[in-house]
Amino acid sequence: MIDHAVELLQSYKSFALFISIFLNVMINIIGFVPSVFLTGANLVVFGFWKGTLVSFVGEGVGAVVSFVLYRKGLRKMVETKAFQRPNVKRLLEVEGKQAFALVISLRILPFVPSGVITFLAAIGRMSLGIFVVSSTLGKLPALFLEAYSVNHVVQWTWQGKTIITVLAGLLLIAVLKRTSAKK
Repeated sequence: MIDHAVELLQSYKSFALFISIFLNVMINIIGFVPSVFLTGANLVVFGFWKGTLVSFVGEGVGAVVSFVLYRKGLRKMVETKAFQRPNVKRLLEVEGKQAFALVISLRILPFVPSGVITFLAAIGRMSLGIFVVSSTLGKLPALFLEAYSVNHVVQWTWQGKTIITVLAGLLLIAVLKRTSAKK
């Protein structure tokens, strides 16, 4: 996947920045596609620091665009039965400092899908301003960690090999737990 993105960005070098940001916006709108492949491509094409910055800008713009689209198009979903559960309702009703802290906390966690956070913030009571600031601050450490990890995997350094080994081990454990639970 990284190879295809690298090829696309290098084919249109003068528009690569805009293409990358556009792809990041689309990934954010879709909500469940991981952006790690685009981050990897950005690192290869632009270098570590500029690639990280391009990914950060793309993720930020993508989060804002998807927030606005979700808020306009999906707000009526709050009225459905699934969103009337007490735990979900409490999450949707957070505002102000609570909303700010919640989004930062969730953005810092690397395994919480970005689209879910944006979706819940958009259909809830959170203001766009609080979402933008908290989302941006929360994405900084998570994106830096992602860029660092992807960079080492792409460069195939000992750190990259360690990351792949740990991820493969975690995946194996998850698969074994799942298959043993079904028996």
